[in-house]
Amino acid sequence: MAAVARSFGSEREAEPVKEARVVGSELVDTYTVYIIQVAVGSHEWTVKHRYSDFYELHEKLVAERKIDKNLLPPKKIIGKNSRSLVEKREKDLEVYLQTLLAAFPGVAPSVLAHFLHFHLYEINGITAALAEELFEKGEQLLGAGEVFAIGPLQLYAVTEQLHHGKPTCASGDAKTDLGHILDFTCRLKYLKVSGTEGPFGTSNIQEQLLPFDLSIFKSLHQVEISHCGARHIRGLVASKPTLATMSVRFSATSMKEVLVPEASEFDEWEPEGTALEGPVTAVIPTWQALTTLDLSHNSISEIDESVKLIPKIEFLDLSHNGVLVVDNLQHLYNLVHLDLSYNKLSSLEGVHTKLGNIKTLNLAGNLLESLSGLHKLYSLVNLDLRDNRIEQMEEVRSIGSLPCLEHVALLNNPLSIIPDYRTKVLAQFGERASEVCLDNTATTEKELDTVEVLKAIQKAKEVKSKLNNPEKKIIEDSRLSAAPCIRPSGSPPSVAPTSASLPQPILSNQGILGDE
Repeated sequence: MAAVARSFGSEREAEPVKEARVVGSELVDTYTVYIIQVAVGSHEWTVKHRYSDFYELHEKLVAERKIDKNLLPPKKIIGKNSRSLVEKREKDLEVYLQTLLAAFPGVAPSVLAHFLHFHLYEINGITAALAEELFEKGEQLLGAGEVFAIGPLQLYAVTEQLHHGKPTCASGDAKTDLGHILDFTCRLKYLKVSGTEGPFGTSNIQEQLLPFDLSIFKSLHQVEISHCGARHIRGLVASKPTLATMSVRFSATSMKEVLVPEASEFDEWEPEGTALEGPVTAVIPTWQALTTLDLSHNSISEIDESVKLIPKIEFLDLSHNGVLVVDNLQHLYNLVHLDLSYNKLSSLEGVHTKLGNIKTLNLAGNLLESLSGLHKLYSLVNLDLRDNRIEQMEEVRSIGSLPCLEHVALLNNPLSIIPDYRTKVLAQFGERASEVCLDNTATTEKELDTVEVLKAIQKAKEVKSKLNNPEKKIIEDSRLSAAPCIRPSGSPPSVAPTSASLPQPILSNQGILGDE
């Protein structure tokens, strides 16, 4: 697909050749449907029409464009579905379509363009259809403040039109002027770009390979991108001053592809405002308005240095990736909600040095056996540890002393199947057991009574142990009397959302050109 891989910097190319071949037919009920293979450059797609559709098309072209009324093969009443007639008609209808395309080498008449589905698959047809829709409904959509849904193929078509400098109104119909698109996009605040996993529609077009430019959007506050190729997207940085919420899913192989798309042009770079040391090729502006970032369901293996460019981020979702180590997050001083669920984390050593102010942390679905590293996350309120490999109850002691922790999830770990699992976990929280909600279930009075018994038994064991080891008791008592009382600074933080997912973006109604 050479046309798909074209860069934005190529020279203006000639109009691609348009072809239409009738490649077969099929009998549906009492009539024959003809299968048409349409090709424009390297893009191909399939259209199906019965003879009556051809006849209707022909009547309109005769009236509007004065084509030869004898050009279309005549109707047949008797034997219209016979094999010999159908085969002859296939050839005649192909000649008819090729003649029409030759007669209109530039922009096809709208009736012919719709007949051949140019409005779905061909650059001129796509942009004309989009412009007309926005001419009629653009102001209403902007006024409603809804999310506008569009596909990568549509953005690719607009990008190509602008890049090749084609007339903004090639068809002569003012409703299809490209200016309607540009006026709409420069004012739009909420955008959703959704591609397809496989070929688009009946075509051979792979939307995730299409390059497109988002610099025509000047006022975005929120953008959702899915099933696109992040490395093929340009121009999103134009929204840095205004963009507050961004979601890029099923599209990226690294954080850098999303946050520093221009970094591939430089050997060395630093965020704007950094105290520079040594030679730096480029200084890149930060995403100064971005507070919520969803990069879930990608193929990201590391939290790279590009996080320096999102200093104001508060909510970060990296779930369902392949992250191995918690790193570089010490640059995010405002981060309070982090979702690292369903990655490949096996250790949390030193994580408190990266997540000093975190309130909600989702670590479900990783490879964790130990919880050491969490014991100094003094602001933590919500912690999800489901679906890990935690076996020992002693590991829970690492989080039992956290002063603000209120919600803990430990289901589907090996320790969750031991007898009296809930009360044994709650006992690790000591006097705060009544304040902790375990596995989304409130603690009962009966459980608290059992916890008190367990605490008494534990205390008796400790007393007995000290009596049996008087020297150890003297050493521990002297150590306790000498140790200063360390308390978390500041008042306890406000309760963070119990949900481990990012805040839901504004719900979108179906876009004017269809949703996912």
